[in-house]
Amino acid sequence: MTPTRRLFWAGGLATLLTAGLITAVGTAEAATVFSADFESGSTSAWSKSGGTWSVVSDGSQVLQQSDSGSERARQFAGATTWTNYAVQARVKATSFASSAGVVALTARASGSTKMYRLSLTGANQVRLETMNGSAVTVLGTLSQTISTSTFYTLRLAVSGSTISGSVNGTSVGSVSDSTIAAGRIGLLTEHAAGRFDDIVVDDAGGTTPTSSPTSSPSASASPSASASASVSPSPSASSSPPPASNALYVAPGGTDSAAGTLASPTTLTSAITRIAAGGTIYLRGGTYSYAQTVTIAAGNNGSAGALKTLSAYQSEVPVLNFAAQSEDPANRGLAVNGNYWRVYGVVVERAGDNGIFVGGSNNVLERTITRFNRDTGLQLSRILSTTPNSQWPANNLVLSAESHDNADSDGEDADGFAAKLTVGSGNVFRYAVSHHNIDDGWDLYTKTDTGAIGVVTIEDSLAYNNGTLSDGSQAGAGDRNGYKLGGEDIGVNHVVRRSIAYKNGKHGFTYNSNPGSMTISNNLSVDNTERNFNFDAGSSVFRNNTSCRSGSGTNDRIVGNSDSTNQFWSGSNGSRCSAYTGALAWSYASNGALVVTIGGARVTL
Repeated sequence: MTPTRRLFWAGGLATLLTAGLITAVGTAEAATVFSADFESGSTSAWSKSGGTWSVVSDGSQVLQQSDSGSERARQFAGATTWTNYAVQARVKATSFASSAGVVALTARASGSTKMYRLSLTGANQVRLETMNGSAVTVLGTLSQTISTSTFYTLRLAVSGSTISGSVNGTSVGSVSDSTIAAGRIGLLTEHAAGRFDDIVVDDAGGTTPTSSPTSSPSASASPSASASASVSPSPSASSSPPPASNALYVAPGGTDSAAGTLASPTTLTSAITRIAAGGTIYLRGGTYSYAQTVTIAAGNNGSAGALKTLSAYQSEVPVLNFAAQSEDPANRGLAVNGNYWRVYGVVVERAGDNGIFVGGSNNVLERTITRFNRDTGLQLSRILSTTPNSQWPANNLVLSAESHDNADSDGEDADGFAAKLTVGSGNVFRYAVSHHNIDDGWDLYTKTDTGAIGVVTIEDSLAYNNGTLSDGSQAGAGDRNGYKLGGEDIGVNHVVRRSIAYKNGKHGFTYNSNPGSMTISNNLSVDNTERNFNFDAGSSVFRNNTSCRSGSGTNDRIVGNSDSTNQFWSGSNGSRCSAYTGALAWSYASNGALVVTIGGARVTL
């Protein structure tokens, strides 16, 4: 019998199980305040001490410390004032100089030798430890064979005096210790070499850290919410009362001149011009009807350490409705043209063009729903035709967002998500779901007259039933792909990983005339109408992808660097697809991770 192999999706997203379920292993309800995946190659948010550090490729970009002879090597990020939080990372010990070697994730680092550690050790143990100078006290131990070719997911939580750690979801220990009250996160090796990736800090340990480091827009928050495939999910915000200061409140019946308090709410258009960096606009639930685009203007910026936030209030659901607009490229819904904004928990519907348009940079679009718009639900592109390349939208994060039933009258242009034509580098889609859009799930199209766009990363996401609306209708001749990754023979090295394409009207994943060297890894493609994987040119790298069908279909076509870790479809299913039946469902875990199940399938990647 062939051994069953399992894929753990980074950040606790998903484990493919032998029972045929693709499901997320959710963590406690939490808000993400910092993350790093090193895909940009930058380590600017980190400070190092000792060792030989570099960003290298290991399936994805990871941070490596390569000197196993180093007595102690460290990288720190965050703030020394952080108190209660959890830090999670994928950690691999690539070599140990001795059984005393450790590769560790750390929390509350108040100095270079004072911190809590969760360590992979050369003695085949995972240890929860306190480090204070040269003294290391073991708080908990789990026997675990440590393979130097394997990433382990470590999670270290500190809440008051409670210190706890786990490896791959198994507890290493939970104890009471009050030695260290506050400090930064860290990566550490002693007499060992190691690699680190997908680092996430959230407030599951208790109170949100008191300040955020200067970093990418991955330093964002994940709310408490749930969703299902059968009913459009309602975003929800934190259930804790918002702060009384540096906040403005907006309600459907608010007025421009109102103070912006809970008792006297203002309007959204007024609040956008009044909120200070680091402040929050809270939208009360209800429907806000607009005939004109609501614009966050270029130059209306937060900062790296103090985003401006537009958020649903507690568990209420604000719906920005633009049904009064006619179908026209000028009639967008919410236009985010400023930098360093976070838009959270907002529904945008029925705009005459894009539901949410992002022309700014370093923004976070989280738990948004874009639906029934007359062009792409959420699109990133330059603000004006005169906007120079250096100001194209860059380093935006679309997180735990849904986009569905967007359709233009021609049936050819409305995608779920798009980062196309004129976008800069560093844009990321994570835990996003695109379904029942008239054209594509994702569109990364390029044109010769504007040239190459920046590299886009799509990870841990789902595209299904694109090309057909939820009511079963179709219109025009849309492309109907799950993930359309290019255009017009312009090479861009996009990254698509740990994502699913299911029953889209044309291809699941397609190069679409992108002859670049894309990274296509750990993806699942099922029952798309034509090819599950369609790559006719380029030098893309394919690893650990799986293609399955419940009946006949067109063979996959792969041009590039592909090896035996892939299972593509060429007339019959491979061993990973036995007993596949095809029913799909999905939801969001409370921490924003995507939960997907495909019932009846034995699918392993």
